[in-house]
Amino acid sequence: MVKNTITIGIIGFGTVGSGTVKILLNNREILRERTGFDLLLRRISDLDIGRDRGIKLPEGILTADAGDILDDPDIDIVVELIGGIYPSKDFILRAVRNRKHVVTANKALLATEGNEVFQEAEKFGVEVGFEASVAGGIPIIKVIREGLVANKILSVYGIINGTSNYILSRMTEEGIEFAHALKEAQKLGYAEADPTFDVEGIDSAHKLTILASLAYNMPLCYADVYKEGITRITPQDIAFASELGYKIKLLTIAKAADEEVELRVHPTMIPADYLISKVDGVFNAIYVEGDAVGATLYYGRGAGDLPTGSAIVSDIVDIARNMRMGAIGRVPLIKTSPSVLKVRRMDEVQSMYYFRFSAFDSPGVLSKISGILGDNNISIASVIQKGRRVGGAVPLVVLTHRAREKDVLRAITSIDNLPVVTDRTHFIRVEGNEG
Repeated sequence: MVKNTITIGIIGFGTVGSGTVKILLNNREILRERTGFDLLLRRISDLDIGRDRGIKLPEGILTADAGDILDDPDIDIVVELIGGIYPSKDFILRAVRNRKHVVTANKALLATEGNEVFQEAEKFGVEVGFEASVAGGIPIIKVIREGLVANKILSVYGIINGTSNYILSRMTEEGIEFAHALKEAQKLGYAEADPTFDVEGIDSAHKLTILASLAYNMPLCYADVYKEGITRITPQDIAFASELGYKIKLLTIAKAADEEVELRVHPTMIPADYLISKVDGVFNAIYVEGDAVGATLYYGRGAGDLPTGSAIVSDIVDIARNMRMGAIGRVPLIKTSPSVLKVRRMDEVQSMYYFRFSAFDSPGVLSKISGILGDNNISIASVIQKGRRVGGAVPLVVLTHRAREKDVLRAITSIDNLPVVTDRTHFIRVEGNEG
């Protein structure tokens, strides 16, 4: 018999949980008109059920015991919004084993423990919705799983951490140091008290793990993603990048070639005239290139109560439609069996590079450095030397043509050992067409 009412239980009544509840309650009639059935919010579980969230709730809907949702036979869909790995993983697996469908925004859990979750979901014949786990209100999961299903995905580039993007935007606009921009982001609520996950690229790597699994039909492999944060980026680097025609972004990159996939998160110089380089502040953008469709770009808010809540409710509606039509499993879950594709080692990745050397301003310095670069198969595209100071150290900036990472690391080790070099070489990878 077709169910006309789909019942929902939400575990976690924080920022995202509150946004989801607002949408389910305030847009209930709109959702009924668009779907032809009712989405009934039956229970909300949270450890703090006394705090006023500014939402008028039906009587008796709140509970401090997640078991009241997980073990309720009348609840069809469980929404997990508490974050972290434990007890979230236990709650999700318990819901799955009780044959309840699950919706989650928990990218850290999916990236690191998702293979087990999806294996159990397939075993028990339930859906797992995770649109909200990547890029907030941007429907990028649905785009890759359904909208671009006819395409071989060639590459995915993303600015998918709003905190880091805000910090780099402020550094670019005002010429301020990283620490200053971070404090500003924390004051505005864009950065956590402990911003490590955001500024060290961990959050972006969680999201990239999910996108790459969908794009390349491979198991989740977070441990294989290269991760590098933005803490070493300076206003000087940003200024030199601008002079060279680039902007610096924390970029997630996935590329497939020769039965290997590159998976990396790091600060990247992107040509300033590229659309994705114009994405500033807390906004997110994902560029996806398919063999049939070509280049596509998706832009919007990557976080927040209502944008993320929008993605969660979208998943709820999709699952409810599948339930009513007897079409559970209509869109396959993430692949958990081994893939023919392997993750390329970072030292085998090829890119263009920006180097900032600190060297004495004396004759022959550039020839010594360029000689070492040449010996390691690295060719120079352009050079900037400013602030001449006779007998003192000055920045020497070099932009290269495409080179292999292991050659770059070997060259830098040799250059940093030169007597004329006064500090460790700083380098940033560069994406874009070679000029």
